[in-house]
Formats: sequence, C-alpha cells, structure tokens
Amino acid sequence: MILLQLTANTGPEECCLAVRKALQVLLRECADAGVATEPLEQVAGDRPGNLRSVLLALEGAAAPTVAQRWRGSVQWSCPSPYRPGHKRKNWFIGAEVFEPDAPCTTDKLQDQDLRFETLRASGPGGQHVNKTDSAVRATHVPTGLSVKVQSERSQHANKRLARALLAHQLAGMAQERATTARTERWLQHYGVERGHAARVFKGEGFVEVRCPTA
Repeated sequence: MILLQLTANTGPEECCLAVRKALQVLLRECADAGVATEPLEQVAGDRPGNLRSVLLALEGAAAPTVAQRWRGSVQWSCPSPYRPGHKRKNWFIGAEVFEPDAPCTTDKLQDQDLRFETLRASGPGGQHVNKTDSAVRATHVPTGLSVKVQSERSQHANKRLARALLAHQLAGMAQERATTARTERWLQHYGVERGHAARVFKGEGFVEVRCPTA
C-alpha cells in the first residue's frame, strides 16, 4: 500500500480547484493501471467540490509507478475562473508520497502502542450500509491520536487502512516538531520546486502538456 496526498498547501482557491481536477486525472490513471484507490481523508476548499487536500491509499502492482509520476509539484496554467482579469495564470499544488511501512520517522508504529476497537459502521446508505461490526477505531496510545475507518467491509481491511492513516498522521506530527531552520530549508526547497513541476496541465479542461518520461 502507498499513500498519495494531493494538497493546495496555503494556496488560493484556484489551487483547491487544481487539486479537485488533479484528483480526477489521478483516479482515471489508477483505473487504467489496475490500481485500487481508497480515500482516507480530505479537507474541503471554500467553494463546493473543491479540495484543499485529499489523501488516498493506492494498492496494486502498478501503485508505485503511478505514485512516482505524481510526486513533486504539479502546475496548472489557466486564467483564474474566480477572479476575471487576475494577472496570475500559473497555480501550483503538491503531491506527496508516503509508504506506511517505511521507517520514515522516529514515530514508527509499534504493535504494542496500538489499540483497536471494533464498532458498527454508521452513516447514510440505506440497505447498502454494512450491518456488521466491521468499523475500526485505532488509537496510538503514546500520543492519544485516534482514527476511525469504516470504508471496507472487513475488519482486517479497515485495520490495515487505520494503521496506514495513523502512520501518515504521526509523520505529520513529526514534521510539525521540526526546528525552525529545517522549516526554512523546506520552504526554500518548495520555492524551487514551484519552478520545476513534475507535471504540467493547461486550460479549464486540465489537459496535460508535459509529463515525466517513463
């Protein structure tokens, strides 16, 4: 399993629209490559349908290839659909790849630090709602961080997704604890990446005009 996050970072609403459009392209690429996708969490933009960030779990033999094609910054060249006459026409979003099983932080998950609870799935869906106790709440005991996953129909699958989501959130917490110097270095790196996009799309139809070579 690989986690892929598309994010507008602190960009304006045009960047949130770019995340929405990029997600549509990503989902088509995953379907074509036989890669299963599972949305784990998302943050909405200010306008309906737009996304400030979305986190997906990718699974399948081609998942690493698909994820690497997106990794880095993504540029969308298009006049603002929200602010006519606005001078800026290039909008950037980020694509971050995270492998939950990799020892990427000092907060690597240990089985003894995890507590799992099973509960009945809830929410809309009528006759399609899962009636079994397959939903899972996972808690990282040392930090108290907790997530609930109910998207899959088996406890095993939901536990696996919950563990991956916890690992991702712990990685985020580790980044927040980084020093000011490290943060400044990251910001400088991000500024360079804005001029070296991994993929470039153009126009309201979000048509790709450049992509990395295979």
